[in-house]
Amino acid sequence: MTDGATKKEIHIRSKKARLDIKRIFFILLGISFFVMLYSVGPLPDAIDPMGQSFPLTKEGKAAIALFLLAGTWWVFEVIPIGVTSLTIGVVQALFLIRPAKVAFKDFMDPSVLFIFGSIVVGMVFTKVGLTKRLAYKMLSIVGEKTSMIYLGCFVVTAALTHIMAHTAVAATMFPILMAIYSLYGEGDKQTKFGKGLFIGMAFVAGAGSMITLLGAARGAVALGFYNDIAGKDVTFFELTKFMFPIGWILVFLCWGMMMIMFKPEKNVIPGLKEKAQKLYKEQGAITTEEIFVAAVVLAVIVTLSLKSFIPAMHFLDKSAVVLVSTIVFFLFKILTIKELEDIPWNIILLFAGAMSIGFCLWDTGAAKWLAINWLVMFKESTPFVFILGISFFVMVMTNFIMNVAAIAISLPVALVIAPYLGVAPEAILYSSLIVSACPFLLLVGAAPNAIAYDSNQFSTGQFFVAGIPGSIVLMALVAFAIGIVWPIMGMPITVSVQ
Repeated sequence: MTDGATKKEIHIRSKKARLDIKRIFFILLGISFFVMLYSVGPLPDAIDPMGQSFPLTKEGKAAIALFLLAGTWWVFEVIPIGVTSLTIGVVQALFLIRPAKVAFKDFMDPSVLFIFGSIVVGMVFTKVGLTKRLAYKMLSIVGEKTSMIYLGCFVVTAALTHIMAHTAVAATMFPILMAIYSLYGEGDKQTKFGKGLFIGMAFVAGAGSMITLLGAARGAVALGFYNDIAGKDVTFFELTKFMFPIGWILVFLCWGMMMIMFKPEKNVIPGLKEKAQKLYKEQGAITTEEIFVAAVVLAVIVTLSLKSFIPAMHFLDKSAVVLVSTIVFFLFKILTIKELEDIPWNIILLFAGAMSIGFCLWDTGAAKWLAINWLVMFKESTPFVFILGISFFVMVMTNFIMNVAAIAISLPVALVIAPYLGVAPEAILYSSLIVSACPFLLLVGAAPNAIAYDSNQFSTGQFFVAGIPGSIVLMALVAFAIGIVWPIMGMPITVSVQ
C-alpha cells in the first residue's frame, strides 16, 4: 500500500515537473519575442500608395514587442490572464513606451467599466432567482436533446444582441447557461457539452452583434469613418438589411461547429424537460425583487437603444447608464459587499490590459504602421482579394486589441486605397464589420469570450484551438457574402477605377 502510494506521488510530481517545463518555455518565449524586437535596429518605414512615409518610432517598435509578449502569455496562460494584463501596464512604464499615468489610466477606460456593469447585471439576475427561472423555462421549451439545447441557447443569445450590447447579453446569458449546465449531471467537471455551450455562446454573441448598431460600439465607429472618407451615409436599417443574412448564417454555422468539435457526451438528458418544468413551478410566483431587477435592466436597455435613434440623447455615456443600475442595486440592498468581492476581477483586468495595449499601439503609431504595411501588399490585387486581405487583417487585429481600434486603424487606410483598385467602399465597410464582430481566437478580443471563460469549462489554449476552424469559416463566409449574397441584394462590390 505504501509502495503504491509512493509511486503515485512520484508520478504526480513528475507530471507537475513536465507541466512546469512547458510553462517556463512559454514564459521565456514571450520574453524572447519582446527582447528580440525591442533590441533590433530601426525597421523600414511604411509607405502608403500615395507615397507618404510612416516611420516606426522606438516606442512603436517596443509596443509591437509588448504586443507579442502579451499575446504569447495570453494564449498559453502561463500566469493568470489578468496578471498578464498588469504586465502590459508595468512594461509600458518601465521601458518608457508610454508614461505610467497614461498606460494605467486605460485600465479604467469607460469600456472596462461597461464590462464591470454588465457582469454585475448577470450577478443580480442570479441572486434574485431570475437566472434559474429563465433557464428552466428555456429547457422546458427546447426539450431534452443536447443539440436542441445548444441551438436554443445560441438563438436566444444572438437575438438579444439585436437590442442590447453583446457584453451585456453575455453577462446575462452566462448565469443562465451555468444553471442549464448544472442539470447536465457532471457537476463542475469539464465536458465537451460544457465547452460547446460556453464557447458557442461567445461565438454567437459576436455573430448576432454585427446585425444592428445596438449590438456593439464598433458599428457606429465604422460608419463614422465611412461617412467622413466615402462621403456616404448608412442608415440603421440599411446596415441591418445587409448584415442580417450573414449574421444569422454565422449563428447556425457556429451551432454546426459546436456539434462537430464539441459533440455532447449525451445525445439526450432523460427526464430533463419534466425536471425543468418541476423546478420552474417550485420557483413559485415571480417576486417583487425579481420584478424590480427586471424593470431596472429593461430601463437600461431601452435608454441605450433610444440613444442610437434620438440625437438629443447622444450625450449619454453607455458605461454611465449601465453603472447607474449597479448603484441602484446597492442602494436598494439587492447587492451587498459580498457580491462586490465576488466580481471576477481576473476578467475585468484582462480587458483593462487589452484596452491599454490597444491604445499603446495606436498612440505610438505602431498600429498604423502595421496596417499600411499589410494593406499595400494588396494594392495591385483584384478587388475580391483586396477585400479578403483587409478582412483578414481586421480579424487578426481584433483578436488582440479592441475591435473599435482594429476598425479605426485599418478602415481609413483601406477606404483610401479602394478607389484605385475599383473596390466599392460598401464592400470594405461591411466585410470589416463582419470579422471585427468575431474574434474567435483570443479571450481579449471580446468581452463575451472572457465571460465564457469564467465557466472554467475550457482553457485559453482550448479556446484558441477552437477558434482556428471558426476563423476559417468566418473568412469563407466573407468570401460568400462578397461573391454571392451582397451582389444579389444589390450591394456594389466594384466601381470604376479612379
